[in-house]
Amino acid sequence: MNDSALVLFSGGQDSTACLAWALDRYGRVETVGFDYGQRHAVELEARQRVRERLMTEFPQWKAGLGDDHMLDIRSFGAIGDTAMTSDRAIEITDKGLPSTFVPGRNLVFLFYAAALADRRGLTALVGGMCETDFSGYPDCRRSTLDATEQALNLGMEQTFRVETPLMRLTKAGTWGLAKALGGEALIAITVEDSHTCYLGERGTLHAWGYGCGGCPACELRQRGYEAWDADGRPEVRS
Repeated sequence: MNDSALVLFSGGQDSTACLAWALDRYGRVETVGFDYGQRHAVELEARQRVRERLMTEFPQWKAGLGDDHMLDIRSFGAIGDTAMTSDRAIEITDKGLPSTFVPGRNLVFLFYAAALADRRGLTALVGGMCETDFSGYPDCRRSTLDATEQALNLGMEQTFRVETPLMRLTKAGTWGLAKALGGEALIAITVEDSHTCYLGERGTLHAWGYGCGGCPACELRQRGYEAWDADGRPEVRS
């Protein structure tokens, strides 16, 4: 059980890097995705493409990649009424947060994941939260996740570890981590098959991947890729 992990896997760039990170470290890895009514539901399709390519192109990880789980929590997404779940402008709200912020989303994800991990005998919960280069979401902070980890373990009599391999990395660093874990093959999977764009745009393939190129998620991904590429595509270890 100590050699097992459940990855919160959306199908985006960050969770793809986290899945590779977990497969590189744990003998047994399962994945969980959440349908919360997100506008970019195309990411749910990306999940399976990424998993399939990882198994095909990285045989050393195939044996360790276990079951995938999809949880329907659309009722939660409807409560937030944000630009992530409804056709609203992406802007900064009067609270100073992006309108794409779904209140408590990562907390809810972790509580659902912990309940699943408890039943599956998995001890590490791996997520792509990052406070170095992110969209200003308070539930991405390590202090938030430390408190959540403590609450999960107290409330479930468990010893879960909430692992966040991207927490101190910039987006350029996330590209570098992918390169270190899987070389150019993992970079290709990330570019061609993962999905991050908030608007769900898959019409144009840029050097950094598919996306509208204008939403905050695309801008972060593009800036990170260009900074990493201009620096010679260095490898980064978390």
